[in-house]
Amino acid sequence: MPQPLDLPASARPTELAAVFDEIACSSSDRDAQREHPYQLLDKLRALRFGALRLPVEAGGAGASWRQVLGALLRLAEADSNLAHIFRNHFFVTERFVTGREAGYNPAWRAIVAEGGLIGLATTELDRKQTGGRGDLKTRLSTDGAGFRLDGTKYYSTGTLYADLTLVRATSPEGEDVSLIIPTDREGIERLDDWDGIGQRLTGTGTTNFQNVRVEADEILRDTSPYVNAFASTIAQTIVTTANTGVLHAVLRDAKALLLGRKRNFYYALTPVPAEDPVLQQTIGRIASEAFVAELAILATGDAIDAVADLRAIDPADERLIELSHQAALAAAKTKVIVDEFVLRSASALFDVGGASAATLRQNLDRHWRNARTLSSHNPASYKALALGAHELSGAPLPNLGFF
Repeated sequence: MPQPLDLPASARPTELAAVFDEIACSSSDRDAQREHPYQLLDKLRALRFGALRLPVEAGGAGASWRQVLGALLRLAEADSNLAHIFRNHFFVTERFVTGREAGYNPAWRAIVAEGGLIGLATTELDRKQTGGRGDLKTRLSTDGAGFRLDGTKYYSTGTLYADLTLVRATSPEGEDVSLIIPTDREGIERLDDWDGIGQRLTGTGTTNFQNVRVEADEILRDTSPYVNAFASTIAQTIVTTANTGVLHAVLRDAKALLLGRKRNFYYALTPVPAEDPVLQQTIGRIASEAFVAELAILATGDAIDAVADLRAIDPADERLIELSHQAALAAAKTKVIVDEFVLRSASALFDVGGASAATLRQNLDRHWRNARTLSSHNPASYKALALGAHELSGAPLPNLGFF
């Protein structure tokens, strides 16, 4: 059984857990039928799940990152798609958690406090590189006291369901800027064209902007979520948390499969599958990997909390760079091992179920498909390479986006 949610009482953890249970019951059917979780997201909005990090006085729950990641893990165990939808939301909203950050519109925090969801539209496929500064084809042009936005973004995870979306663009002066605008504004087209093998319901489609009005107070000229040192640690950690949730779902379904099997091979060690030491060993290994993966996620949450707590006190404190680097190290190490664990366990799931577990009806392959898709975000091979260089020579990790 899933562990109780470790959240402040203001987050209504019992009610959230009930919604998570509802999500889990219909997860397989949604994946098989490509049925978008609009109504379930509305229930999470009503419980203000996306406001977990906001302080209580601002309408949030005042949760720590350790608590948020723990909750996202349980949500991902129910359905990794829904946890993934919140990746960009928590990444973006972290920048205005305290309400003292420069350059943001207070209306955005108010929308989040009411349950609103923020997506992201930043990726352009014709750029020379993934991440970093400059070379954005999506552009702002001056229009009176405001601007007009034109361009196309791909892999806009969460934006299909979101109330607001953050967009990166080039200003009329040629600078990188970020802006947050409502997703229902005239000229915005959100396409459900993500055709990945997994994570099919994350709203990761194309977003087109054609002559979209942008007001001056909707622009963030501070692009720190993308160009500050180690700013992508939160986004990467949430992806790895979703994969850890998949690993827990694999354990859940592997146990159910084995306990439900009524016959075994004539040459097996025991006639009762659940009493077979070979199959018990498989369950034990999956359980061990799920246990270690969760501990690693929570430890990374502690490292991120150290950064967030100090930034709330003094955003100019020089110690933030080192603390941020330590959090990035924790996130990278966790990803390398979790990706290996979940892909191995998602395959081992079929060892305990036999050939009958491979039917489309059971749709158990969704765990491997989802894990493989999540693992493809910022591949672990590059993470391990950077970690090895750090261990051997003290070389710092890559410090911009997409690491």
